[in-house]
Amino acid sequence: MASPNIHTVTTFDPPFLMHRGESFVRERLPAGTDVIYPNEPLPPVADARAVILHAIDHPLGDDPLDAQLQTGKIRKVTIAFDDVSLPLPRMRRPDVRQMVMEIVLDKLDRAGVTDVHLICAICLHRRITPAEMRWMLGDAIFERFSRDGRLYNHDAEDPQGNAFLGTTETGEDVEINRRAAESDLIIYVNINLVTMDGGHKSVPVGLATYRSVRHHHNACTMLHDSSYMDPPASIFHRSCERMGAVVARHVKIFTIETTLNGDLFDPMLGFLQKREHRWNLRDRITYAGMKTALDLAPFPLRRKLYNALPAPYGVTGVHAGATGPVHEATLRNVDLQQLVKVDRQYDIVLVGLPSLGPYNVNSILNPILVQCLSAGYFFNFYRGRPLVRRGGVMILHHPVQEAFNRTHHPSYYDFYHECLSQTRDPRELERRFEKKYAESDHYRHLYRTSHAYHGVHPFYMWYWGSHGMAHMGEVITIAPRSATACERIGFASARTLEEALERARGRVGRDASIAYYHCPPVLMCDLR
Repeated sequence: MASPNIHTVTTFDPPFLMHRGESFVRERLPAGTDVIYPNEPLPPVADARAVILHAIDHPLGDDPLDAQLQTGKIRKVTIAFDDVSLPLPRMRRPDVRQMVMEIVLDKLDRAGVTDVHLICAICLHRRITPAEMRWMLGDAIFERFSRDGRLYNHDAEDPQGNAFLGTTETGEDVEINRRAAESDLIIYVNINLVTMDGGHKSVPVGLATYRSVRHHHNACTMLHDSSYMDPPASIFHRSCERMGAVVARHVKIFTIETTLNGDLFDPMLGFLQKREHRWNLRDRITYAGMKTALDLAPFPLRRKLYNALPAPYGVTGVHAGATGPVHEATLRNVDLQQLVKVDRQYDIVLVGLPSLGPYNVNSILNPILVQCLSAGYFFNFYRGRPLVRRGGVMILHHPVQEAFNRTHHPSYYDFYHECLSQTRDPRELERRFEKKYAESDHYRHLYRTSHAYHGVHPFYMWYWGSHGMAHMGEVITIAPRSATACERIGFASARTLEEALERARGRVGRDASIAYYHCPPVLMCDLR
């Protein structure tokens, strides 16, 4: 029986929509191409606050939060929460993290717990701004905790602000935020946008330092991991779990994880949520008008317009309690929204790559992040086997450009010019350059005082795409703005889709099978 999520293209089909950076394009796909669509958005829970309260009062594998607070042993609490790298795009207010924290803080207030800090778990990401904090947490929480310095970003480079907790059985160092480590209770508030998020990736990574994350964010792990999006099969996740066990021996953790549906687009952009053959006249007119406006706008304005409307996500579930059982329930919820059964691999996979990824919120998708988002994320959205066969070709619709945000990504700029000009081999990059960037006083200063990603971050994002790059025979970008940037990151270029397909067929065969991964919203291809 054919999957309702897979449509095989005929000569009578209309052109198919592809994201192209900060704009869109419609392409006629060859007959026989399989278009793989995401699932329709799941219905949200009727009352998100009631579901949050029920989860906290009926936790998995742990006592209810009220019962823990009534013992009188919990006087020092740290609430850690995910940063702006998710959800993408940002959520309409109130953000689910705000709703969770309002309920948690009310319980802490009732129990008389006053020593409470809120820490954004950025790890080696950039510090999020006060405006971003305010949007995420709401005005009341922001004002209450920021006025006396109890709301702040984790600082992975604060020499006094982090505590070494020990090593795992395989020798991995575990070092996390000192305030969190010395608390009576850590409450972690998470959004699980994809299966890679959450679980033991939250506290031992989000609140960690370079000393810790180098054990799993490295070239060897990234080259040999079967899929970062398939936790039971992932050596990356095994490392996080070992570190989580060390943390749990030192401090109590109460995990609260939330899941969202695939409702990404404001009703004004409803055509983006529909399959092309279901577009009505209004959808076609809206598409034409928006595409024209985006294509005519200067680049900074185009990026602002493209990301202007927050997403009307619906909450699909909340689970609280012990990290392990909570995350198992969370992953089941994510799978319900994202998992799509696919019965074979393909020679060629087409992807329309948007401009928004986890590491360029309110910024630019520079060439290194293009490599990470395509070969790291989109390639790895699978369970079992990759959608593209070994030696196959990925074709991207994206206007790759040689552009960098020098505030957010200063080490990326230098990595691109200094390191990638000499080698693209992740093991060689790690051996020759990583330590220098990771321990640079200059990058450390920018990370701590500005809004810059840590000096080592571009290395990790490059490693993130290394498994996909090693698996695929070629990645071809359609009509990039900079062929030089494509060449630097190891991508080929083509002027049109037809030219890209001709080049790909020359590599994999004239009768190549083709799939179009129709995203966003995110979907996970189940090829088990």
